[in-house]
Amino acid sequence: MLLTRLASSTVHRLFIVASKPNPHLLHQVAGAALQIPPKTARTMSTTSESSSSSSFKEAFGNYADYLNNLNEKRERVVKASRDITMNSKKVIFQVHRISKYNRDEVLDKAEKDLAAVTKQYMVKLVKELQGTDFWKLRRAYSPGVQEYVEAATFCKFCRTGTLLHLDEINATLLPLSEPSIEPLQINVLDYLLGLADLTGELMRLAIGRISDGELEYAKKICQFVRDIYRELTLIVPYIDDGSDMKIKMDTMLQSVVKIENACFSVHVRGSEYMPLGSISLSRNMLRRHEFFSLPMERFVHMTSSLPCKSSSQATCRIGTACSSLLVKHLILCTNHGPEALIGVMRARAGSWSHFDS
Repeated sequence: MLLTRLASSTVHRLFIVASKPNPHLLHQVAGAALQIPPKTARTMSTTSESSSSSSFKEAFGNYADYLNNLNEKRERVVKASRDITMNSKKVIFQVHRISKYNRDEVLDKAEKDLAAVTKQYMVKLVKELQGTDFWKLRRAYSPGVQEYVEAATFCKFCRTGTLLHLDEINATLLPLSEPSIEPLQINVLDYLLGLADLTGELMRLAIGRISDGELEYAKKICQFVRDIYRELTLIVPYIDDGSDMKIKMDTMLQSVVKIENACFSVHVRGSEYMPLGSISLSRNMLRRHEFFSLPMERFVHMTSSLPCKSSSQATCRIGTACSSLLVKHLILCTNHGPEALIGVMRARAGSWSHFDS
């Protein structure tokens, strides 16, 4: 019984001692916790990860080089396009100097200048665009190509009266390219845009030919521009990138209307008057009496287009058909004074009520 009590008390004491924390042990545990190293960032330490990183850098470096080279090429193409535009305009201005007296001389010089544009400036564009960069840089070189097409077709029409086809233009560019590389070929859209600009130059040429007396040539231009406008009207709705073309179609219609109005006006008004070169009114004829024996209508018709050289002579009116300038001219060309001339004309006019001295 006594042994049992001693054993239970001993166990109770050991339990109490075990349940109390030991400050020394706690201090050792805290120090060990403080000595644990902090977590570090994860690094790409494997060989596969390092190789993929270098490949990414190399790929993006190649992309940067490609874009830089493309931008530099675009600048060179824009410069070449501006040179082509400027020199092609000079060719067009040269063709506008044409007349019925210097036709061959002007066209020979214009064709020579156009060949110089091809050899000096188009060759630069061809070298820059050899390969597959045609459509990437089209906006950069399209204005120059359109102006070149306009100049070439303008020279062709003035020389032969026909249209220069796209295949003929591209054939002139083939010798400029290297045989082993895809050559530069003018696309259909740029050709049509240049052809639309051609109608404006033909309108100016037609007006100039009318003022120079070449009405038949102006009518030929009018018919040619009509044909171009009619054919392009059928094509434009099917063009994908046709915004520029639609704007030029409106301008083309205005050019057609201007040429038609000019030709019709000259034709209608010209039928009302006899050409000045068909009647020879010399000084001796005006002095003869048979000139004043003509009917008054014939007299007015023959002399209505004569120029007046002075404004200091006596003037009169012969109705609404014969102006005072006509009488001034007759006074200068005859030995009759104003009174004698008016008397003769009044005698021939009879009872013409509109005659007033």
